[in-house]
Amino acid sequence: MLSYRWILLLSVVVVVAVAAELPLASTTFKTLTGNAPLVIARGGFSGLFPDSSQFAFGFALSATSTDTSLWCDVQLTKDGVGFCLRDLLMQNGTTISQVYPGGKQTYRINGVPKTGWFPVDYNMSLLTNALFSRTDKFDFCNFRIFSVTGFMSSIEPSSLWLNVEHDVFYTEHGLNMTNYILSVQKLGFVKYISSPELGFLETLSGGIDHKVKLVFRFLDKAVSDLSTNKTYDSMLSDLAFIKTIASGIMVPKSYIWPVTSDNYIQLPTQIVKDAHDAGLEIYASDFSNDGIFPYNYSYDPLEEYLSFVSNGGFSVDGVLTDHPLTASEAIGNILIISHNGASGDYPDCTDLAYEKAVGDGADVIDCSIEMTKDGIPICMSSINLYDSTDVQNSKFSSLASVVPEIQTKPGIFTFNLTWEEISTLRPKITHPYHDFVRNPRYANQGKFFKLSDFLTYAKDKDLSGIMIIMKNAAFMAKSLGFDVVDLVTTALSNAGYDNMDPTTKNNKEIMIQSKDSAVLVKLKQRLTQCKLVYSLPLKVGDVSDSCVADIKKFADAVIVDRESVFAESKGFIIRKSKVVEDVQSAGLAVYVEVFRNEYVSPPVDFFADGTVEINNYVQLQVPIGDLAQLLDAECSTGGMLPALAPMPVLNSSDVIEPPLPAAEPKSAAGSSATNACVVGVLAPPPLFSSSREYVLLATLLLLQML
Repeated sequence: MLSYRWILLLSVVVVVAVAAELPLASTTFKTLTGNAPLVIARGGFSGLFPDSSQFAFGFALSATSTDTSLWCDVQLTKDGVGFCLRDLLMQNGTTISQVYPGGKQTYRINGVPKTGWFPVDYNMSLLTNALFSRTDKFDFCNFRIFSVTGFMSSIEPSSLWLNVEHDVFYTEHGLNMTNYILSVQKLGFVKYISSPELGFLETLSGGIDHKVKLVFRFLDKAVSDLSTNKTYDSMLSDLAFIKTIASGIMVPKSYIWPVTSDNYIQLPTQIVKDAHDAGLEIYASDFSNDGIFPYNYSYDPLEEYLSFVSNGGFSVDGVLTDHPLTASEAIGNILIISHNGASGDYPDCTDLAYEKAVGDGADVIDCSIEMTKDGIPICMSSINLYDSTDVQNSKFSSLASVVPEIQTKPGIFTFNLTWEEISTLRPKITHPYHDFVRNPRYANQGKFFKLSDFLTYAKDKDLSGIMIIMKNAAFMAKSLGFDVVDLVTTALSNAGYDNMDPTTKNNKEIMIQSKDSAVLVKLKQRLTQCKLVYSLPLKVGDVSDSCVADIKKFADAVIVDRESVFAESKGFIIRKSKVVEDVQSAGLAVYVEVFRNEYVSPPVDFFADGTVEINNYVQLQVPIGDLAQLLDAECSTGGMLPALAPMPVLNSSDVIEPPLPAAEPKSAAGSSATNACVVGVLAPPPLFSSSREYVLLATLLLLQML
């Protein structure tokens, strides 16, 4: 097994109102029974494959555990055969409108006219059309509708959950859902039966096996249960009566953690306690990795899950999810290094971003160095102030220019303004994916740090170390007269980082990162004890032996981008490179960037789940290329991913650079400090000894985004 250490770029960190703890195997949960919450796979692994297809059900079991309960939304055909499909309007999940274009009908559902294709108009033998999937990559593949009994015999699940959404509708069309459910539950696979119609559950209560649990499902509070003519909101106050019929209830997750109109969670309600006090188990629904997340969760599906099952105050008895692997906990010995602070929660490199990163358990916080006009090194994610401030709307907007050595587009750069002028600008949160808005309440909040501020702030925090990132050093020296290496080492010395007691917890390891080998060579020549980290170019397929030997002369570790490890084509992993093995074989540590929570960030192979992605960098779990092969083999259209050209091999000529040019000092800030990085060598971070510490590790793994 490969042993990776990581730069997990921590830009989104937990903002949950109640601290979350990732439960260990021996933890006693605050469920009704004290057992671990049940994972319920809605339609199988429907977040990736067609809902309720044989492949989705089978994959859900193979990817999670045999304890996972498989959820089947039962529909009835004209000839009384039950099959699994989420929506009564079949065109929403199948190709039926193309197979039977003249089959459109209008029926009343819950008193409201609905138009579409309905199962009551077709015999089972006619329903052989393909299923649509969440991603269009698997549309028109050989995934077929199959009956409930066919599903049982093919999959043989240890736990099957049957949900009946529209018993009243089927009764109106002369079909008896009660008799059908009573017959199939005798086959022994069914463990749970749910419905939003309490009257339907009551008809079952005398005829089901005593081991089968009945669960009353709550819908939107303003909607009425057709069997009782009571709103679901009013039925919340009558849980004692529900207990006479059912052993549990299922509620939308917003019943438990309400959400404001601007998409932030509020304090939890008392419904979990009320249900448990009434002797009812309570399950939460509507979980998926690609849905709309309250901003508090920072697009981290695991963090949302934890807030329902292990928040310290309560635990639901199960969760209904389209992505049943989301509850997987991250594994491995991982060093968590922030990326511009918690830059997914707050604007890059601001006091708020750093405070959040420290508060959520980052091991190392980072400062990317840029220079101001008056020669002050500051922490700023980009040399172009357009990227992280509102400078284009300020009185400095006329300073825009093109600096070819930096970029071909106009910008206003940090070296165009003094520190005092930059301090007047409003920060701006970064949005790597424009469809995913990050924490709008705080999108322009926080104060920027000078390097000296950053060093002072970090010095007494519970951190393993700090990361200083140097960019554009040659340009700074040649064009601006700033010796960035000298300025950084001087700042470290002035802040006392060369006088730390290595026996105390406040001792900090200093890591210096650069993509310019000349910077690291200069630091190495000063005989510093900083850990020097070299950033490899993007999308490297291999590193030659001579190149690795040259890197080892000036660096202790390397950073690689994700696609240099797993090569992708249209979001699918095609192959794994040898970069990590090549570099590790020379004794260099390996860090990987950049990880993000947004579900579109991981390759499809990782199921829109950042935890699964992290796990596969630490210990390979997903067979490489299997989904791409499935796409090519089973799909009539949309398959055949484009072939990838070989990624380049990194050679010595790509790494070796001329020495940095001499800088003409512009201020007294240029004095040397060759001992600035002389700090005690840290032992590896200790293993976490409590569930609280463990969860910070596992949670933050999910939070790696730009």
